Amino acid sequence: MGRAKQILGDRCCISGNVPASILAAGSPQEVKEYCRKLIDSCGKGGGFILAAGTNSVEGAKIENLRAMVEAANEYGVYAK
Repeated sequence: MGRAKQILGDRCCISGNVPASILAAGSPQEVKEYCRKLIDSCGKGGGFILAAGTNSVEGAKIENLRAMVEAANEYGVYAK
């Protein structure tokens, strides 16, 4: 994702890359840390949508989905 952001810059919006495996088997802290790293590497300048990867969120733990939303709220807010 970070490489895609480098190549595309602000020309295209990119989305996703939170693996279903971490949402299903990881801890909320692992999910939040993974999301923070994604936001740090892909969110600069806008154009990044934090979302589950290519797989669905079927089987994800609800606490991990909450952790993903919390990470978006905490780390993904753009300055105005």
